[in-house]
Amino acid sequence: MIRSNFHLASAGVRRLLLGLLAVGLSTGASAFAQTTAPTTQPAGDFPATWIDADTGHRVHRLTSEPGSSGFYFNINAYTPDGKQMVYSAPDGVHALDLASGKTRLLAPRTMRAIVVGKKTATVFCINAAEHAIYAIDINTGDARKLAALPPRASVSSVNADETLAAGTYTEGNARADYGAASVLPPGLSGPLVQPLNKADMMEKRLAAHLPMVLFTINLQTGVQTTLLHSTDWINHLLFSPADPTLLMYCHEGPWQKVDRIWNIRTDGSQNTLIHQRTMAMEIAGHEFWGVDGKTLWYDLQTPKGEDFFLASYNVETHERRWYHMQRNEWSIHFNVASDESIFCGDGGDPGQVARAPDGEWIELFHPEMLGTSGVNSKDLIQPGVFHSEHLVNMSKHNYKLEPNVRFSPDHKMVIFTSNMLGPSFVFGVEVEKAAGG
Repeated sequence: MIRSNFHLASAGVRRLLLGLLAVGLSTGASAFAQTTAPTTQPAGDFPATWIDADTGHRVHRLTSEPGSSGFYFNINAYTPDGKQMVYSAPDGVHALDLASGKTRLLAPRTMRAIVVGKKTATVFCINAAEHAIYAIDINTGDARKLAALPPRASVSSVNADETLAAGTYTEGNARADYGAASVLPPGLSGPLVQPLNKADMMEKRLAAHLPMVLFTINLQTGVQTTLLHSTDWINHLLFSPADPTLLMYCHEGPWQKVDRIWNIRTDGSQNTLIHQRTMAMEIAGHEFWGVDGKTLWYDLQTPKGEDFFLASYNVETHERRWYHMQRNEWSIHFNVASDESIFCGDGGDPGQVARAPDGEWIELFHPEMLGTSGVNSKDLIQPGVFHSEHLVNMSKHNYKLEPNVRFSPDHKMVIFTSNMLGPSFVFGVEVEKAAGG
């Protein structure tokens, strides 16, 4: 059994919070969103907080470990009570208390975090040495082994009631020939960094047509259930955060060459394509569940690199909404608040698919549904638009590390990973403008 005895706090964050101790913050609220600290408070060589000169929004460095990063944008990082966030650093898996700013090392770097549970304060991890799934109690640091994995299997999602994990493995000994190992950009590393040869690797992996199995594993009994056999490349598994029997997965590869987004039930039934293209070079991807666990959101381009939407599909009502945006507003990843009143995006440099000349911003989006005076029905796509607001100037960020935005549980901050100070850290920017900003 592994038990964490680390109760480490970021010195910069501690100083940032000293002035807040007397204001009587409510339980679970984000102290960072309410700070009145000076513009800069250095912690070592890196500032703890500042007001973005171009946007008037206050930015906070939430982690103190150079090389630290948040989770992939659609993976839950928060405990069910919204008080703690789990993140990764070079030395292992950490938990951040969002009210106090204190951090604790939960697990060493031999553990790779999968997801934080929706039911309990548990981070599910892969123990690389044992090739097994572990559950770590975020409050105590206690770790327990749940199940061994099949050879060469990977697991990437845990369902809403924390009874099943979903994963894939390649059958037999077949392997894709990528021609060369993954080539990382100079000076960059970490789970969110994209290799320089990613496009070539994706083409070769798709063309390999390796036999794959999509499976679930019972976290109480270890029993494995096969959901699907395929020679397509299966990837990006993500359970609904509300329905423990509903799994989203993707046919991976260059987006214009695949029908990407699918849902399947945990008994293998209802294998359903979510978005059917109607245009050559139409692409849909970077999909994520809304907090309600009923709405799937995804980046939609008709065609690729020319016209941009954030699209949604409700799995119960089958309603579809498409929010249009301009080229400079497009983001690599998007996210949504629980009430869908605001959205966020992490922007992109001119080398991304949108080729945006001025897209290097963390964005806040205010959605507007457009009125309809003509023929309409629930079977038709409901049109809307995004109105954007810049939160953070990201011109000093190297977008080979994708920022992967998410809202804080109280929606007062947009949290992202960035290397704009040199090494990567996790940051939060306040949604409301700073006083005088």
